Amino acid sequence: MTPLFITLRFFDLLDILLVAFLLYQLYSFIKGTVAINIFVGILVVIFLWWLVKLLNMSLLSSILGSVIGVGVIAVIIVFQQEIRRFLLLLGTQEIFNRRYPFQKYFDKGYTNTSSQTLKQIVRACRNLSKTKTGALIVISTNSELVNYVQSGDVLNADVSHRLLESIFFKNSPMHDGAAIVVGNKLKAARCVLPINDDIILPAQLGLRHRAALSMSMETDVVVVIVSEETGKISMTKGSELKIDLSHETLFALLIKEFMVNKKPME
Repeated sequence: MTPLFITLRFFDLLDILLVAFLLYQLYSFIKGTVAINIFVGILVVIFLWWLVKLLNMSLLSSILGSVIGVGVIAVIIVFQQEIRRFLLLLGTQEIFNRRYPFQKYFDKGYTNTSSQTLKQIVRACRNLSKTKTGALIVISTNSELVNYVQSGDVLNADVSHRLLESIFFKNSPMHDGAAIVVGNKLKAARCVLPINDDIILPAQLGLRHRAALSMSMETDVVVVIVSEETGKISMTKGSELKIDLSHETLFALLIKEFMVNKKPME
């Protein structure tokens, strides 16, 4: 019997599947951003390098090889935000935390956000939505977000819908910026969030949505947005943006996200 031209082992199949999985994950991280164009450009350079090597074009092959040789450093610089998100995902992925609870060894005693706190946030968003008052609320349980808290006015107060509504009232000196909730405390208001210009958003979404998405992509938080133009409520987690939410849907999403005791929204 004539032997096969290619021998395929089990680990070869596993290697192909793992590479395909990693490429898909990389694509899911950068889709919808300018980085996808850079990623395609890198693939084109690699393909050309492979082609000129196949055609024995030694001069062009050596030039492209040199470019690719120093390309790792360039990739780290260009994709620093995506690499940060990937490492953050590894550190906060629930499937790993359930089987291998590494986080308990580094736990700083953060308090989970309670259903009562979430109710107050949702009630504030509902009332702000009715008056078309813009709002930006960051919710975190895994990080104190010290750098972002210090960029605003530190409050360290109990969360209530009246306090949130007064903060984002149009004539309030603290309405411009984000409010940050850590656990069950309103840590600060008028906080400055990062802005990623590479994020591609629909034209009807403004700077609040861009800041919210930038924040949730850089840190392990949930951000709730109330649009000043339309009054619509949105929520971001990671690179996912959910828009035009009812207050009931928002409450259900927050309950699911923070895994607290499920109680109906009043």
